[in-house]
Amino acid sequence: MADIKGKVVVITGASSGIGATTARELAKQGALVVLGARRKEQLDAIVKEIEQDGGKAVAVACDVTKRADVTALVEAGIQAFGKADVMVNNAGVMPLSPMTELRVDEWEQTIDVNVKGVLFGIAAALPVFQKQGSGHFINISSVAGIRTFPSGAAYCGSKFAVSAITDVLRQEVGPSIRTTVILPGAIKTELGASIKHQETADALAGLIGTAVPPQCIADAIAFAIGQPADVGVNEIVVRPTAQTL
Repeated sequence: MADIKGKVVVITGASSGIGATTARELAKQGALVVLGARRKEQLDAIVKEIEQDGGKAVAVACDVTKRADVTALVEAGIQAFGKADVMVNNAGVMPLSPMTELRVDEWEQTIDVNVKGVLFGIAAALPVFQKQGSGHFINISSVAGIRTFPSGAAYCGSKFAVSAITDVLRQEVGPSIRTTVILPGAIKTELGASIKHQETADALAGLIGTAVPPQCIADAIAFAIGQPADVGVNEIVVRPTAQTL
């Protein structure tokens, strides 16, 4: 495997869950991490923790629904570390509910964060990668990007979109720029807290009960990054063994 040490990795949704765990893991392996999320205080605490462990990190307040914020996040990484090698588009929401509830505001939020947020991340990092002749996009989808379920119309649609966007990008920018889509199953994160429809939350309680720690996704991300430059790990599905969906 190639060395992760010295690579500059930009991560959205880095204040908790998969993003925060990935930042800690990659910093431990010698990457220089750039953390973006709306909750700046939590980001600062993670940066302090990483630095106390001997790593290097910077934090930037970032709302992925605002293109300027995502662009500024990548630029902050370049300013701090001189380059950007990997863009991890991780930020996401999951406000599930039946379509008959007509929670259109939640649908819009889902598309804005899960789809446009990824596109904004690509728009921010792609020119940088093209200029330097190398780079790696890692987009976090979901098993909901390959399987549908009741109450998941907007969420499944958004994650199918992430998978499609990533594969189209692969076809357009290879071989110098790598692309990876990671599709997690039930992971112990704050994502379930965005489900406001109680019947849906109750119905998913069993699935959430099978959840595994976010470290397994951080390890998958590290695996994809650590491959030689001519090896593309294009898709990884990670489920708890107890999960049937």
